[in-house]
Amino acid sequence: MHTVWVRLNAVVFFGLSALLGFSILAAISKIGHSNRHVPIVHKLKLNKLKSLKTHGGVDRALLNFDLHVDLNPAFHWNIKQLFVYVVASYKTETNKNNQIVLWDKIVEAVDSPENKVIKQDSIFVKYALVDQGADLRGRDVKLQIMWDHMPLTGFLYMGEQDKKSVTSFTLPYDYTSGR
Repeated sequence: MHTVWVRLNAVVFFGLSALLGFSILAAISKIGHSNRHVPIVHKLKLNKLKSLKTHGGVDRALLNFDLHVDLNPAFHWNIKQLFVYVVASYKTETNKNNQIVLWDKIVEAVDSPENKVIKQDSIFVKYALVDQGADLRGRDVKLQIMWDHMPLTGFLYMGEQDKKSVTSFTLPYDYTSGR
């Protein structure tokens, strides 16, 4: 006869073994997800440059952009939410790589499929395009959408729009306002 402690030990370690097995299966199911499940970017481009001004010794640009993206393909059973953001990047002599977040949004897995499709024109930036100095004028600026996958379990990982489909525009050489 087995005592209660022996039986309890067998049940607990069987449960732990099953939990380990399910954890391994969950980890295997995520392999390659970031390459297979990416949003479909239909359109991301500058709509209108509102202003390019000097503000407190730094250059600041305000703009509108068009964004059409389907986020549905990025979701699967282990994704809780996506943090989606539009980044403007440009180069200067002082800093070789400048990246500024212009707009962001959190899309949750519980949202309806229609809410996981962003199709908006003339989105005004949440955060201005601000340079550390007076180096924005005449710069080529690239707009790119990026996202952070936030899973229920496991590691966070980031994705970005394919470099071949990134759009760019050139800021004017003179300060502008109120266009």
